Amino acid sequence: MSEKKNIARAAGILGSATMLSRIMGMVRDMVVSRLFGAGLATDAFFAAFQIPNMLRRFFAEGALTSAFVPTFSSTLTRRGDDKARELANTCFTLLTIVMAFITLAGIIFSPVIVGLMFPGFKSEPGKFELTVLLNRLMFPYIFFISLVALCMGILNTLRHFLTPAISTVFLNIAMIVAAISLRGFFEVPITALAIGVLIGGCVQLILQLPVLWNKGFPLKPNFNFSSPEVRSIALLMLPSIFGVGVYYLNITVSAILASLLPQGSVSYLYYAQRLFEFPQGVFTVSVAQAVLPSMSRQAAVGDIDGMKNSISFGVRLTLFITIPAMTGLMVCSTPIFSLIFMGGAFNYQTAVNSASALFYYSVGLSFVALTRVLAPVFYALKDTRTPVATAFITFIINLCLSLALMGPLKHSGLALATTLSAFCNMLMLLWFLRRKIGSFGGSGILRTGLKSCAASIPMAVAVWYGCSLIDWSLAGHKVLKGSVLGASIACGTVIYMLAVKLLRSEEALDVLSMLRSRLKKG
Repeated sequence: MSEKKNIARAAGILGSATMLSRIMGMVRDMVVSRLFGAGLATDAFFAAFQIPNMLRRFFAEGALTSAFVPTFSSTLTRRGDDKARELANTCFTLLTIVMAFITLAGIIFSPVIVGLMFPGFKSEPGKFELTVLLNRLMFPYIFFISLVALCMGILNTLRHFLTPAISTVFLNIAMIVAAISLRGFFEVPITALAIGVLIGGCVQLILQLPVLWNKGFPLKPNFNFSSPEVRSIALLMLPSIFGVGVYYLNITVSAILASLLPQGSVSYLYYAQRLFEFPQGVFTVSVAQAVLPSMSRQAAVGDIDGMKNSISFGVRLTLFITIPAMTGLMVCSTPIFSLIFMGGAFNYQTAVNSASALFYYSVGLSFVALTRVLAPVFYALKDTRTPVATAFITFIINLCLSLALMGPLKHSGLALATTLSAFCNMLMLLWFLRRKIGSFGGSGILRTGLKSCAASIPMAVAVWYGCSLIDWSLAGHKVLKGSVLGASIACGTVIYMLAVKLLRSEEALDVLSMLRSRLKKG
């Protein structure tokens, strides 16, 4: 099977599993919004969860994956299963020790961390103390999820993608069950959500271990920390924490600055980010995770032309998927919040405020997606300086734009600043990568982008018209709202696929060909 088909197949598996996880995440957020709304308690929870979640994105899913997968793939390709197994065990042992110390330090110094990250909470009685309590309860989540990320890197390199992708379903289930069944046992009901996070992280790790055993990689202690492969991973990790995770660092900066804005701003950004992460998680992360093992293998054997083809296909596939998703989110931001979240403690004004942030986040969906695909290429090539330099510039741009826009646009200005800085990061990565490896199909990428944009215009008109048929400010009417929104999205999807087929988009033809092949096999 060609690398192109391997990438598409892996992206399909990851996308399907992640879609199930994101749907459960939506159910979770619906439960949270209904039970707790947007106010002091939810601001405290989302802020507290932001800290271990930030570490997860920077360290586990970002730096660890980007540093470990190329090295592990190279070891497996060049030195065989035994050496790869030894490296996996050594990394698991070292990571367990390091994350245990980080978790303990996070729990002890939680008041200092919360005070530095959310200074605006100190002025509101009870809010700072609640955030510290929830953060202490949830901080061990980073211990479990870091080990999950290592297992994910091993399994993805072995071309097993389903279990790591679907494991987050159980985090969402744990949080839902805890919120519903345990909130009555606590003086502050939202504490139950923190317990759910802890249980969910533990379950995610337990799910990976039997699969690794069946794949011939049972994890056991190995204290050979002086091996050159471990040093290589450590040297790659330090810069990639910043290089890969700059987008999430900017999200964290937004949350910090939002704590200085009117109450509810942290929650508005959180709810918007959650919806924004649906297409990002289903499509963007899936393509990025599918491309990375292929690129790492090609880099390990010096197949630069093959790697260029993988990069080009990954970028084109990303644009083909994210441009219509971006357009759809922009058009449907208020209807989505009205349907999914409105009710109980979550009123229409809260929906409008959250939708405003989602609109500005959505503009940057393709920029964020391309960054997630492009940044790991440099680490596969053992280049740590370039993505770190671009990330630092992006961080400064985001900070300046956030401070400039949060005054006139409030929380929406923070979302817009994140989008604009992601655009700058994408342009810099594209420019530096072309200088490093030469052309990797730029004309084809441009054609895909233009065709997807052209096809998204009639799609957007159809979806907007469908959504305009009812009043989304009315509470209830979930069946009617769901039917109208679902029909509008389905109609828009059909229009987009017909348009890209008429435009003879290569990606559309590939997707249709794979679907026909699957149907014939079925």
